[in-house]
Amino acid sequence: MNDALFSVAGKKVLVTGGTRGIGYMIAEGLLDAGAEVIISSRKAEACDSAQAELSKHGTVTAIPADLSDPEQSQRLADAVAEITGELHVLVNNAGATWGGDFDTFPVSGWDKVLNLNLRAPFVLAQQLRPLLDKASRADDPARVINIGSIDGIAVPTFDNFSYSAAKAGLHHLTKHMAAALAPSILVNAIAPGPFPTKMLAPALADGGEQIRASNPLGRIGEPADAAALATFLSARGSSFITGTTIPLDGGLSTTMTVG
Repeated sequence: MNDALFSVAGKKVLVTGGTRGIGYMIAEGLLDAGAEVIISSRKAEACDSAQAELSKHGTVTAIPADLSDPEQSQRLADAVAEITGELHVLVNNAGATWGGDFDTFPVSGWDKVLNLNLRAPFVLAQQLRPLLDKASRADDPARVINIGSIDGIAVPTFDNFSYSAAKAGLHHLTKHMAAALAPSILVNAIAPGPFPTKMLAPALADGGEQIRASNPLGRIGEPADAAALATFLSARGSSFITGTTIPLDGGLSTTMTVG
């Protein structure tokens, strides 16, 4: 097999929300595979801490930015342009959630979540398109990888109405962006299921065994699972795939039964 099909060595990658959770897992995996990674997060302290840890795995730069603010998003895009003249992969991972029952779910819970989870990935891709176009090659286009959720595929057990709606919207936006940006930029989404993240920590603490038992594979996701799929979608071997959302959940959403 041609190893070059699965290589990301030397590629320049931006991972938003890369200081923890799925974003950190992806950043670490891409660094181990030889990519040069830029991570971003809202808090400067989190950026400094994550950069110090991730630097053990390769070349990494951290840039603080609140991507719910288009002006800060543009500053991030400008900073990336100063670091590198081209960007091979944008991983739109930064996100927020909000929980609340139907009758009291606030408007602020919609604005915060949709601005960051749905609008921000589109705006940042707009702002970074020139760098993505520069990195694109006929046999290996540039990539945008949107991090969705199985909550956008199936009705979640949590009352996170704006989160599930935003992720479903991001899955569809992935298709629309893929159509608009082909052939120079491929756009795909990953829809993670349960992973050991800060967002899921309370649920794992209260019912971790039940969550694992309900999965067809009998476990939750591991960092290597997220890293492997993101690496594949960043590598030349995935250059004939665009506009798709891939569940990364051990079959949880794809083997559900009714009744």
